Amino acid sequence: MKGDKSNIILIGMPGSGKSTVGVVLAKSLAMRFLDTDLLIQCSQGRTLQEIVDNDGHMALRAVEEAVLLKIRCRHHVIATGGSAAYSDLAMHHLKQSGITVFLHADLAALEARVDNYQTRGLAKRPEQSFADLFAERLALYEHYADIRIASSALNQEQVAARIVEELSGVREASATLQPSATTLS
Repeated sequence: MKGDKSNIILIGMPGSGKSTVGVVLAKSLAMRFLDTDLLIQCSQGRTLQEIVDNDGHMALRAVEEAVLLKIRCRHHVIATGGSAAYSDLAMHHLKQSGITVFLHADLAALEARVDNYQTRGLAKRPEQSFADLFAERLALYEHYADIRIASSALNQEQVAARIVEELSGVREASATLQPSATTLS
């Protein structure tokens, strides 16, 4: 991967496959796996839904940002929470050490995969529909993505394989962009 960007950061909507693909990808690349939703829960001693229920969705976003800003690792596949892209500060921090991969599943596929929308612990306004949340976040994911993978019709192994292919292309492109060492006399 480019320079010191040894991490692979997965972003996308709930149900896009970040956690399941992340494990498969980490195994295939002999990397470590980090799920930031689990980091949040461990740091708070409660579930994401409990944070939302007790403190509100903005509190979850604030906790998430604080947790993301503390991440200092190399050679990890990092599955972020779906709301990570709301924090410009956290996303820039993560992008300093990794390539960001947007797992883009279409709305119909996401709705079929996410059956616990109301109790999943999402950083969303109480009245916000899944379609509204999707529309709101799509531009954020696109903005931060270095690589986009259409994941609606693929299983986790296929998505992981596509990511590996795309990463190879990124490595080849960055190698050709490196200035050659020349000596002037």
